[in-house]
Amino acid sequence: MFRLGQILATPGALATLDRLGIEPLSLVLQRHVLGDWGDLCDEDRELNRHSLANGMRIFSSYKLTASSSDGATTETVWVITESNRASTTILLPSEY
Repeated sequence: MFRLGQILATPGALATLDRLGIEPLSLVLQRHVLGDWGDLCDEDRELNRHSLANGMRIFSSYKLTASSSDGATTETVWVITESNRASTTILLPSEY
């Protein structure tokens, strides 16, 4: 759907994805670039559609769950592609 540019990830996001057993390129970025923006409200989804057409920033939010013997763990990861499509960053909401 659009260019991701250089792929960046914060240490916190990488640690979270590793802890959940999720490969960022195979799940999170694939969903983002295909227009599956995850857990967004309708207004934010519409803003992303507008952003695609007008060269603005694209934002995704994913609630990711992993099960273990201790129970289920859910974490939120954000993905942001800059308006110039030079880079895409995977980060935690607390790192924004």
